[in-house]
Amino acid sequence: MRKYNVAILGATGAVGVRMVDQLAKSTIPVKSLKLLASSKSAGKKMKFKDQQVTVEEATPDSFNGVDLVLASPGSSVSARLLPEAVKRGAVCVDNSSNFRMDPKVPLVIPEVNPEQLKNHKGIVANPNCSTIQMLVALNPIREKFGLKQIIVSTYQAAAGAGHAALEEFYRQAQEYLDGKPMEHNILPTGGDKKHYPLAFNLLPQIDVFQEHGYTHEEWKMVHETKKIMLNDMNSPKIKVNATCVRVPVPVAHGETVYFETDDQNVTADQIKKAVDDAPGATLQDDPAHQVYPQPLNAVGKRETFVGRIRPDLENKGSFDMWVVADNLLKGAAWNTVENAEELVKRDLVHVPDDYYKA
Repeated sequence: MRKYNVAILGATGAVGVRMVDQLAKSTIPVKSLKLLASSKSAGKKMKFKDQQVTVEEATPDSFNGVDLVLASPGSSVSARLLPEAVKRGAVCVDNSSNFRMDPKVPLVIPEVNPEQLKNHKGIVANPNCSTIQMLVALNPIREKFGLKQIIVSTYQAAAGAGHAALEEFYRQAQEYLDGKPMEHNILPTGGDKKHYPLAFNLLPQIDVFQEHGYTHEEWKMVHETKKIMLNDMNSPKIKVNATCVRVPVPVAHGETVYFETDDQNVTADQIKKAVDDAPGATLQDDPAHQVYPQPLNAVGKRETFVGRIRPDLENKGSFDMWVVADNLLKGAAWNTVENAEELVKRDLVHVPDDYYKA
């Protein structure tokens, strides 16, 4: 059995730490592991299974001899280093946003469109965390009953904005309880002009605003959904609309998803069964006993949890549901490792002759 030389780029970040853990629990036969990060983190030691691995500074030559790269270092670093890794023969799964909309790069959720992995040119992109959990829940419905329209509102956790934002949120909560002014320097997004506290608050802005008043996060959910489900980021075949909100929850995103099926006669029970039978999805839907997904219960779990599936009583063939997942696991680290597992399973850990060039 072939074993793989693996590198994790961005190993010391919130997602990278979880990638190390998920790789240790995966089915990938690891021959050797490199942990790569910035010069600030070089020299740190991290545990992988029963060994201590020293973190190295990431450079192009770090990828010499590497078969598989799992990456979550931020877009600019991915843009600079992953083509160098591919040039040296490594297949990369990237969690940053840099390659998602590149037509040469497959955007893959293993439960939804794993067949796209065969089209890689050395790089596979992970979708946005909020897109991943929504499509794990919706794909079995689309496959059985078709989809015409999706309207989603997200309730996204502080950790989705990074470790510094999460720490600021915790500090704000204590400052509020102590009757002190809340310091706020990061959210809703570091790239915009103003910042606001998240503790005891809701921020209806994730990423910067774009044309027509939508944020970039909302834009991503629309166009990633179309690319993943229809292989065309601008396809009109499924209408998608998103509103993305940052909420005072540490980890795990929630989403209300309204959708219209092609089959106008489908029932809520049929929808529930389709979700319950689907890979990666766990149905938690028993309103009589107040059973429904909650972020607190999703933390640390790989599954996407789905509940409160109910018909729109005014519009036949339309339904609402509630979807929750750990944004750092299924929304990032686990989806990355799961894609790598699929590459190994399908014998796709090799760079084609027409490999990706920046």
